[in-house]
Amino acid sequence: MLANGQRILVVLILCVVAGCGPGGGKSSSGSTTSSSGGSTTGTPSAPISSADAGRFLTQATFGPTAADITALQSSTFAAWLAGQTAMPVSSPTHLAWLDQRLVQLQSTTPTATLSANQFYESFWQHAALAPDELRQRVKFALSQIFVISLLDPNVDARGAASYYDMLGTDAFANFRTLLDDVTYHPMMGIYLTYMSNVKESGTTTPDQNYAREVMQLMTIGLYKLNNDGSRQLDSGGNPIATYSQDDILGLAKVFTGLGWYSTAPTNSTFSGGSKNANATVTPMIAYNQFHSISSKSFLGVTIPASTTADTAGDIKIALDTLFNHPNVGPFIALRLIQQLVTSNPSPAYVSRVASIFNNNGAGVRGDMAAVVRAVLTDAEARDTAGDVASSTFGKLREPVLRLAHWMRAFGAASQSGNWLMTSTSANTSLGQTPLASTSVFNFWPPGYAPPNTQIASHNLLSPEFQGVDEVTVAGYLNTIQGAIGSGIGSSSDIQSTYVNEIAAANDATALADRMNLLLLYGQMTTTQRQRLIDSINSVAIPGGTATQAQINAALLNRVKIAVLLTMASPEYLVQR
Repeated sequence: MLANGQRILVVLILCVVAGCGPGGGKSSSGSTTSSSGGSTTGTPSAPISSADAGRFLTQATFGPTAADITALQSSTFAAWLAGQTAMPVSSPTHLAWLDQRLVQLQSTTPTATLSANQFYESFWQHAALAPDELRQRVKFALSQIFVISLLDPNVDARGAASYYDMLGTDAFANFRTLLDDVTYHPMMGIYLTYMSNVKESGTTTPDQNYAREVMQLMTIGLYKLNNDGSRQLDSGGNPIATYSQDDILGLAKVFTGLGWYSTAPTNSTFSGGSKNANATVTPMIAYNQFHSISSKSFLGVTIPASTTADTAGDIKIALDTLFNHPNVGPFIALRLIQQLVTSNPSPAYVSRVASIFNNNGAGVRGDMAAVVRAVLTDAEARDTAGDVASSTFGKLREPVLRLAHWMRAFGAASQSGNWLMTSTSANTSLGQTPLASTSVFNFWPPGYAPPNTQIASHNLLSPEFQGVDEVTVAGYLNTIQGAIGSGIGSSSDIQSTYVNEIAAANDATALADRMNLLLLYGQMTTTQRQRLIDSINSVAIPGGTATQAQINAALLNRVKIAVLLTMASPEYLVQR
């Protein structure tokens, strides 16, 4: 049950759904000057303010820490991005974490096996602590474009860990490499059911799932696009489809003959017989005897019929065709902008990022590091004067991002060292669990607008709002209140001691300003700030004969109130 105070918070948050603006005027401690000077290079024309640093890191990471903000202020956006893209993948990898945990589990229970929980442990540990912060954030974004899900019982934990590692490894590589690695990964083969896909025979036709979804959801989308992401129209004003059912049928033949990895492949190992111990984490291999040799036509390309099957060669032609399709630049540009910065970028913003995808300036197509830089350093992303004031700019923070931000901002740590998190998908919890979407369309489709709201009436998008209703709002409040108050995870394993916040808690104004810095990058309104100060001051610091323990308890209570009220506010929930 919700207490009265929580019911009030529910109303405040649902105000966002109705389209309420932040209101109340900007706090005097907020920043109104862009530090990028409108440049798309990411090199500031003036020192970076703490507010601008916090806002940039909110888009580029799982949430800023005070140390991150200070470090960025002494650097430049360009230098930070260069350092992050050059940084090696964090150790241990997700797969290594799971393998270590299995040894640990079996040391006490010899029959123990891995579950999705061990992947969740690894995810949260990386989100909270990994130094390659940009890579962590980008691979989470990619996992919502190239979707597999642990909710599918055929997707195992080690395989999922390996898949997520692959997304991280390729986060700053070339898109063509990413597309290849996704296609050959056994967990994608399992999830979209083209693992052990056999050639046509009699009335049997190849599985079409991957052929359809690799086009619709991962590369070119449903309709032909201009470089700015707008739809091309025919003479009748109708959008033009990018592919037809015939294209799906032709491409489905291409994705036949891929089966489980084996050092000694046979017809049996193709379908998982005598499965290699590492088959779930090793790329699928070609079994040419099961690959279609008939003509394959798709997207204006025809692979002629042959007497000799060439699985790898046909897949290369297909992926090259997809990679070079003019839709891919604007398609991926829009998806990454929506994931990292704003749900409704201007066509010009999409076009600028798509152009970098098409050519990174050195004649290279698909340079993901360059694309990510373009997304984060574009004038529209960095324009704190114009964009933050715009009623159409921003995005709803995903529940996973909110919890990860709490962990990072307040130095949360695992008491066991194992980050004992389980699923948080239930509506009465966060309503979202990493790598556990309910369908291939992700947690929420990118084209979603909440019906009967100002968002929809203005033809705007807000994908994450599909996960918002009275139940999930209450679930988030209860979950974050519990995390802030006593920790989260099994036996409240992940906790914060709020050492730095307690040091400021004697001064309500200083504590409110710290919330503004860490959680709202200087965008707290004067109204919200005063409410927060009043709430903090409502907890008196005992004097007289009070013990130090009593004083410490009051200071800690002040901190927890400040964190909760800020993280429950519409100003926090909508990332601007």
